Amino acid sequence: MRSQKGDKTFLLIITLIGILLLPFAIVKRSFKDWIIVYLVSVLGNSLADHYLVTRGYLKYKIRPMPKIFSIHLPFDLVHYPLALLYYNQWTLNSNLKGILLKLFPFIIPQIIFETMAAKKTNLIHWRRGWSWYHSFFAMAGKFLICRSIIAIIRIINNKAVTTRDL
Repeated sequence: MRSQKGDKTFLLIITLIGILLLPFAIVKRSFKDWIIVYLVSVLGNSLADHYLVTRGYLKYKIRPMPKIFSIHLPFDLVHYPLALLYYNQWTLNSNLKGILLKLFPFIIPQIIFETMAAKKTNLIHWRRGWSWYHSFFAMAGKFLICRSIIAIIRIINNKAVTTRDL
């Protein structure tokens, strides 16, 4: 078992790396689309995380502002949105098969990391029967739901009436 100080240092380092990578994922063409992806992912993952924590499936012993938030802010505000941004950019022009197959390079490393963290650190604790496959299907579902929301927004945006049309 690693020390709590080591766990905090590790979490700080990967969070800082994520924060440094975030602007590169957002500042691209379709800036508005990527901001929407970021906000949808933050909102969706925070709500899902809050639900799982309050129901007792997940517990985070090490987290920023533990008296205020029960969720894991670095994951909900940085790591997950960053992965989702890159996934959405990679699947922007993909068909359904491509969208599904491109999930794996994003989800599998996350599940491996989460499984190792649950077994060897105090960063996350799985409870009440939660396991890696629950995380796998939950993350795949969240990725696909967010990807669908963005696709719907793009469809609506392309059909939108502009001031030139009036």
